[in-house]
Amino acid sequence: MKRGFVLCCFGLVIAACICFGQESPSPSPSSSPTPSPFKTLRSATKQATIEKLEKSLTDAFKNKQAKAFRDHLAPEFSAVDAEGVKDADAEIADMQKTELRNYSFADMKVTLLSSKMAVATYKVTTQSTSSERDTSGTYYAATVWNKRGGKWLAVLHTLVKAQ
Repeated sequence: MKRGFVLCCFGLVIAACICFGQESPSPSPSSSPTPSPFKTLRSATKQATIEKLEKSLTDAFKNKQAKAFRDHLAPEFSAVDAEGVKDADAEIADMQKTELRNYSFADMKVTLLSSKMAVATYKVTTQSTSSERDTSGTYYAATVWNKRGGKWLAVLHTLVKAQ
């Protein structure tokens, strides 16, 4: 039940991002095929930027740097995991209870929804405890990023333990 709820919430957020994050298409000749509104980032620079942001956000969490962590988050940030939906304050409270000893990313894919909206999906393997409970393992993660005033901010982050 929780897993279905988490997936439903994530789907709704992605759908909202798709609907509201698209730019108006440029007029094109009717004979041209309509391009997909989504494209995987081809620019190594843009891909590297989002990957670096994911690493910076995770490092701030790992090192319990609340200010640096919050600086990467949009004011309306939400996190969705097995425990439910959380705002930035709840996520920072969780950070204080978590010992993230090691992590590694794999299979990161960044999809540009518009010039100001991107979704990063990836697999992360961790060695960690939370409230003295072992939370080590492999997870699937996604972060929705929004560029505001020239700065990319995380709007939504979700984490689901791999089965």
